[in-house]
Amino acid sequence: MILVNIDHVPGKKIEKVFGMVKGSTVHSKHIGKDILAGLRTIVGGEIEEYTQMLTEARQIAISRMVKDAESQGANAIINIRFASSSVMQSAAELMAYGTAVYVSEE
Repeated sequence: MILVNIDHVPGKKIEKVFGMVKGSTVHSKHIGKDILAGLRTIVGGEIEEYTQMLTEARQIAISRMVKDAESQGANAIINIRFASSSVMQSAAELMAYGTAVYVSEE
């Protein structure tokens, strides 16, 4: 599967457009890591617990988006974007979405 965040795949021709595909997940950290993250906000700096959580969530969302595209017969996803939102305190939704297409050599 080819994944790009532009509207074409360089060196390829778009043969068919299947439409939008997406994948999402909602993640939270357990209370222990949430407390550590809260303490880290006092001294400043990167909150590594949340960075790791969002990295994992992004990979899951991408994987689900790819499965959606593959189920439609696509071999590439163009215009990939990410969105995140807070669902509740200490829980975030991460969504990956793009346009599923079938590409061939030019």
